[in-house]
Formats: sequence, structure tokens, C-alpha cells
Amino acid sequence: MKTALTLSGSIRKGSYNRLLQQHMGKKLAEAGVKVTELDLGDFEMPIFNEDLEAEHTPDSARELAELWRSHDIVFIATPEYNGGSAPLMVNTITWLSRQKPSPFRHAIFGIGGVSSGKYGTIWSLSHLRDSLTKVGALIVPTLLGIGPASQAFDEAGNPVERSVIAKVDQMVTELTLFSRG
Repeated sequence: MKTALTLSGSIRKGSYNRLLQQHMGKKLAEAGVKVTELDLGDFEMPIFNEDLEAEHTPDSARELAELWRSHDIVFIATPEYNGGSAPLMVNTITWLSRQKPSPFRHAIFGIGGVSSGKYGTIWSLSHLRDSLTKVGALIVPTLLGIGPASQAFDEAGNPVERSVIAKVDQMVTELTLFSRG
């Protein structure tokens, strides 16, 4: 059975990206994948600084890297800040990129995000795709850019727009069928 990690680059209460994370976890589970839902708030890591790295790599960075290495799929839901990646995601990826062996070279990655604007984190996802690719991640082609957030989900946390529902289904298919060989 394939295994998946889902996480959100937003740890605030009521996060739409957390809703997306949970929805993708549900859809992956329906496809026969064993899903582990992570809260990045449980993995405290200071802002990356090479001076800190030399003397004290956070245990949480090592633990998180091991989780990424031990799963077949990683799905990241992330907000967009000022057209770029969320600081929490940037810091997480930076700390993980320093762990050996690389936590990016086993899983297949899916990325998506929800924002208040109509472009639905497309700029952020572009930056995230670039960053993940540079550290060796294999990312499925479908991107889930969803917005505006206030109209994106029903009361049960399911996307309401047909095109978003189709993209979720397409990403689940890609995540479950793609392989690193």
C-alpha cells in the first residue's frame, strides 16, 4: 500500500490551506493510500542560519526529513504571501534540504494552495515548484491553485468549483500512478 504525507504551509486556525490538505488526504485515502496528516506547527525549527546548522540542527528537522523519506507521496498545500512562497514553507524546505540522505529523492510530490485572490497561489506554486525541483523532488504536473478562498469550499470542506474538483482527481491519479522507478 502506498503511503502519503499531507501538510500545510499555514498553521493558523481556520486556514483554507489546511482544508485543502485535509481534502487531499481524504481523496488519497479513498484511492487506497495510507495517509499521515502533518501539522508543521509540531516541528519547531528556527529561521535557517548556517551558523545554527553547524552546532545545532533541530531534532525536528531530522524527524521531518525521516518522515518525508519514509513515504511514497508528499502533498503540500501552501498559501501565497506577496506573490511568493510562505515563510514557513521556505524555512522548512531549507532545513530539510540540509539533511542527508536527501528527503526529496524518494516521494512523488503534489503541490497546491488556496488564496484570497482569484489567481489562487499560482505565483507561490511556481516558486515552490522551482525550489523543490532544485533539491531533487519529482513533482506531478497538475497544480492546484484555488481562489478566492471564501468561495472555494462548502460547509463539509469540499471544493465547490467543477474545475478544482477535476484537478484534485487528476492530481490524485498522478500521485498514485507516478513512480521514481
